[in-house]
Amino acid sequence: MRIKCGVKMNSINNNTEPLLNVQGIHKAFDKQVVLKNVTFSVNAGERVALMGPSGSGKSTLLNLLSGIDRPDEGKILLGSTDLANASENELAKVRRHEVSTVFQFFHLLPTLTAAENIDISMQIAGIEENERKNRISELLDAVNLTSHAKAFPDTLSGGESQRIAIARALAHRPKLILADEPTGSLDSKSGEQTLDLLKNLTEKYNIALFLVTHSQEAAASCERTLQLHDGMLVS
Repeated sequence: MRIKCGVKMNSINNNTEPLLNVQGIHKAFDKQVVLKNVTFSVNAGERVALMGPSGSGKSTLLNLLSGIDRPDEGKILLGSTDLANASENELAKVRRHEVSTVFQFFHLLPTLTAAENIDISMQIAGIEENERKNRISELLDAVNLTSHAKAFPDTLSGGESQRIAIARALAHRPKLILADEPTGSLDSKSGEQTLDLLKNLTEKYNIALFLVTHSQEAAASCERTLQLHDGMLVS
């Protein structure tokens, strides 16, 4: 499959300030420490992989970065917003406009077509209808699924479903995409296509990617890799 990556829409941000700045994060559940003094940063448009064994704290960290949960200590700065101390309204605004998630099992809405699934994030973000239609057309073309615009999720293959899920995540032009094992449920060919798609389209729109994976191949598609063991970053 040929991915249509086109020309980058935005120039690279040369700001010295990182897009995402995680400082001294601690998190525990029932006195069991899950994350210990986790500190790292991600620049605008950068692709960073996070690897680690099961139980190392990767899912907990993703929940903190998406604003689903809050750390016990530390800061999570997305631009000027500290997700650790933001109000619920501020967190909702971040999720509507600045952060998207790509899941292992797609999470497409079964009663909506492929095009409607892409549209939903833009509706939530308050994007005007004509602009939404243009972006849907552009993204369906980019993921080579224009002919599947009216298809429902139960008629799509796993690889096709993940490509629609990626288009949905990109549609409202977030600053950061969190990808949770995006190739974990795909065969090797579909997984390779998914990685190419994430790389090419995040580059095109200058969107940062934070990819959690067990796969060395997936990690190699990123510009650098962090290793999490027993709740601590070791590289």
